[in-house]
Amino acid sequence: MDKPLRVLIVDDSAFNRRTLTKLLESIGRVEVVGTASNGQEGLMQAMKLTPDLITLDIEMPVMDGFTFLRILMKANPIPVLVISSRYEDTNIFKAMELGAIDFIPKPAHTPSMTLFNIKDELDRKIKMLPYLKMDKIQKGILKTLQDVQPEVKKQVQFRRSAIETGMGFEVIAVGSSTGGPPALSTILSHFPEEFPVSVMVSQHMPPGFTKPFAERLNKICTMNVREAGNNEEVRRGDILIAPGGYHLCFKRTNRGIVTDLVEKRGEDRYVPSVDTMFSSCASIWAERAMGVVLTGMGNDGAKGVVRIKEMGGYTMAESEETSIVFGMPESAITTGKIDEVVPLYDIGMAIVKRCIADLPH
Repeated sequence: MDKPLRVLIVDDSAFNRRTLTKLLESIGRVEVVGTASNGQEGLMQAMKLTPDLITLDIEMPVMDGFTFLRILMKANPIPVLVISSRYEDTNIFKAMELGAIDFIPKPAHTPSMTLFNIKDELDRKIKMLPYLKMDKIQKGILKTLQDVQPEVKKQVQFRRSAIETGMGFEVIAVGSSTGGPPALSTILSHFPEEFPVSVMVSQHMPPGFTKPFAERLNKICTMNVREAGNNEEVRRGDILIAPGGYHLCFKRTNRGIVTDLVEKRGEDRYVPSVDTMFSSCASIWAERAMGVVLTGMGNDGAKGVVRIKEMGGYTMAESEETSIVFGMPESAITTGKIDEVVPLYDIGMAIVKRCIADLPH
């Protein structure tokens, strides 16, 4: 018989600790082996109990969640799932950069019975754990922004003449899920300030998270980053993040190409969907579109890369070497329609070199 998943809960609210314990143990094959009311107590429990998973609040007394993650990931990397009400705070994404595997928003800012509403999402995240590659975090492949920024400053200094020589593509479409936020931070911050392409991103993320995520990316990218609105003109030099709860699509109008946000349909599994965005990009930009599939659970993006190739575009996937979860890239590669498989730390520059005509490939 399979051993139950051993979980440690770290949350300063006694109500939340009790509620999460009931939620987790109602899922089946899950055992809550300990609880802690702050990060310091959580570290002691983590070292003593060595759980399979830790659920972590961010805002706590004595030691907050960020400090907890910094210490834990250096000492003994354990999968950490952030469960926080701070989804409107751009700092929530620091947790992903520090090694948290994913996050779930608390339905309310104060202890509430609505916490039971996250049960299905909690179940989905737990089922992802067997596919997780914690050694990628342990080896430090997903660097913090502080590590990435000095490298970026060196690599984005392209001459204006190089950019004006010619662009191979008009749109770069990027799809990701688990492990995506830090991966996107690494890639998008490599793009030069005058990079004349439109970049579209579909990251599996719930409503409420995508706007602060775009704001955080905008602080570290030289290109302009924002959450996509509906019916807004697509401009070169912009990075648009698909809003949670909507598919990012496009249409031609007398104003040019504009965004067309499509609401979730009953049968949709992923919203925003990478497949939907890729297919829309292929229909609009054809051979001038590039699709890039990053880390994530499932197969979203596989149908989309097939569509991009059918229309003459170019496709890229993150390698298993750096993927926190190899599901999405592997599914895309299995289609036989991926042109290039690249480790995360090389993807940003690989995209730029493919786009700017006189840079060596």
